[in-house]
Amino acid sequence: MIDPILVDTSVWIDFFKGNETAQVKKFWEYLENDYPLFVCPVIIQELLQGIKSEKEYKQVKNYLFALNVLNDDSIETALGASDIYRKLRQKGISIRKSNDCLIAYYAIKYSLKILHHDRDFDHITKHYK
Repeated sequence: MIDPILVDTSVWIDFFKGNETAQVKKFWEYLENDYPLFVCPVIIQELLQGIKSEKEYKQVKNYLFALNVLNDDSIETALGASDIYRKLRQKGISIRKSNDCLIAYYAIKYSLKILHHDRDFDHITKHYK
C-alpha cells in the first residue's frame, strides 16, 4: 500500500526553484511512482501569494489543483490547529509559524505523512499526541 503524502510549502518552494534537496528528490520519486499527493488551502495560499508573474501564477495554480486538495470546514480546521499549537505551548514548545499547525491538522485528520523541510513539523510529530 502506498502512503498518501501531504507536500508542504517548503518542499514546493525548493521544487520550483530547482533546488536538489533530499526532500525534492523524494518528491520526484513520489511523482514518478504515482503516489497520491495532497495539498491543503494554506499550502496553496503560501505558494501562490509569492508568485509575481501572472503566467506562472496560473501555471502553478493549475498544477496544484490537479492534485488532491483537502478542504474542510474553516472553523473546525482553525480549532484543530489551535489545539495543536496550544498543546505544544503547554509542553514548552513554540511553533514558529502557526500555518504549520493548520497543515499538521490536515495531516493528522487524514492520516497523511508530510513531506517537508521544516523543523516545526519535527516538533509536532515528536511532541503532539
